Amino acid sequence: MQQVSFIGLGVMGYPMAGHLASAGYAVTVYNRTRAKAQKWCQSYPGTQVDTPEQAGTRADIVFMCVGDDNDVREIAGEVLKGMAPGSVLVDHTTASADVAREVAEMARQQQVGFIDAPVSGGQAGAINGALTVMAGGHKQHFDTVLPALETYSRQAKLLGETGAGQLAKMMNQICIAGIIQGLAEALHFGQRAGLDCTQVIEVISQGAAQSWQMENRATSMLNHEYDFGFAVDWMRKDLAIALAEARKNGSTLALTALVDQYYADVQKAGGGRWDTSSLLTRLS
Repeated sequence: MQQVSFIGLGVMGYPMAGHLASAGYAVTVYNRTRAKAQKWCQSYPGTQVDTPEQAGTRADIVFMCVGDDNDVREIAGEVLKGMAPGSVLVDHTTASADVAREVAEMARQQQVGFIDAPVSGGQAGAINGALTVMAGGHKQHFDTVLPALETYSRQAKLLGETGAGQLAKMMNQICIAGIIQGLAEALHFGQRAGLDCTQVIEVISQGAAQSWQMENRATSMLNHEYDFGFAVDWMRKDLAIALAEARKNGSTLALTALVDQYYADVQKAGGGRWDTSSLLTRLS
């Protein structure tokens, strides 16, 4: 039974760690809020520890799913103190490619492998074990962790060297931002035109306009339901990372920058914790 640890039991990490336990891995968990780790241990077979370093000492593979670059640096620095040479650290946090490279170097000095592996699919994807994992790092380390990744993903792919996973996640968020804005404008237009937008969506979702956002968010948008899903605050964090990377590599993200400002409007209206589909509220 392979020993793994999971650090960060938020809306994504909690079910991801659960899939590992259900698949037969011996799972150790750590969460800053101890009550969350205690609750997880009541739902799944596993062990709770008090520090990231302790999580590192108990694992062949350590998975992290935390908040932002600063969290990644802090937690990685602690967990690596306990990790043995030959083990692998996997970071599922959506963070910058720069911090991925920093942590990879920290891990290398400890003779520990590192994979940056942000995910897409949201809370539902995590619960259903249907996430997409975008990975960067060495193939040897990726091959080591792939069986574990497959317990909660439907697609896990190594896309290049360290940082490639984070760069791919930036592309993912760029696409999503534009698609949601387009869907919001279409619904706004249809409502102003006096159409039954529910019926229209039933029709156009079968054609070239179809998207995951249309299939999963159009109805809730029409019902003004936003108290779920991926929060605007987190999307702005992700878009800031993408825009910063674009400034460095010289790419033009005009639409992304515009949608980011639209999300700032939603935040000002008190919607920081609303789902990203709340872009429609600016237009209604």
